[in-house]
Amino acid sequence: MPAMAFSSELDRLVAAQAGLVSIDQLLALGVSSRVARRRVDSGAWARVTRGVYDLRPPGGQRLDWDDRRRRSAWAGLLAFGPEAIAVGTTALVLHGVQGIPVGVAPEVALPRASDRTMRDGIRLRQFDDGMTTVQIGGRAVATVERALAQAVPELPRAHALAVLDSALHRRSTDPDGLARAHDLAQGRRGVAATHALWGMADGRAESPLESFGRLDCVDAGVPPDVLQLPVLNADGRVVARGDMGWRLGGGRWLVAEMDGADVHSDPQAVYADRTRQNRLAASGTIELLRFTGRDVPGGVGPAVRAFLGHRGALPA
Repeated sequence: MPAMAFSSELDRLVAAQAGLVSIDQLLALGVSSRVARRRVDSGAWARVTRGVYDLRPPGGQRLDWDDRRRRSAWAGLLAFGPEAIAVGTTALVLHGVQGIPVGVAPEVALPRASDRTMRDGIRLRQFDDGMTTVQIGGRAVATVERALAQAVPELPRAHALAVLDSALHRRSTDPDGLARAHDLAQGRRGVAATHALWGMADGRAESPLESFGRLDCVDAGVPPDVLQLPVLNADGRVVARGDMGWRLGGGRWLVAEMDGADVHSDPQAVYADRTRQNRLAASGTIELLRFTGRDVPGGVGPAVRAFLGHRGALPA
């Protein structure tokens, strides 16, 4: 293969697979195992697991949380070869669904695999009967409905709700698809604790943090009356939307805003967020509470409940 074509194909793989390539892919491009070992020994590459290498320069661009999840997903797929199928949380990551914990182990399935098989933190699972897949990046990935059925029963409650909300928000599925996924999850270990969450899922939640905050309020006995509350100016035009809203009476609302860390990493996002919240406050009909990721779990719901109690607006 000409050097330029080799470089182009390798760059394509690195970009598509979160910086990772397998030894089989390297061999197909004419890179020997000896060369790969030398690159690792020199510090140019890093060995992720047996037969999988990270080709990004050490100390390069810092990975955000989504990048880390994608890297973990691809590590699982590449570690077990071209027959491996992304399932559970790994499949959801590759579908772009948000809300998966950062440290969750990658999950792949192979024929005749045992659920007890682990390698370097990668979980090898058995095929589900009737499992359906789609192609993403040239690899077989469980469908969103099947992946939700596999993942949600095993996730912490807040992350389970965030995943369900995200699947609806991104239109990766619809309410009927969510119902089918819930049916597929029946009989799985842990599903009993998630039944209420399937019915609570709402695609209006725009981020996992909003899902976490909403569940905190539900647990405190003060579920929001409205998600993405439209706020009008004097001309009746929508000037902003509040993440979660509660009626206070007399045309007034309590709005809880969930400020994600990602917002504050981008100056333009900070400006847009501040402008939106200033419009909420300037409407004259809004009482505003602001929260961050540090307030969940356990900080949002009690604060909202205390505010509503002070105003005599607690739900009956």
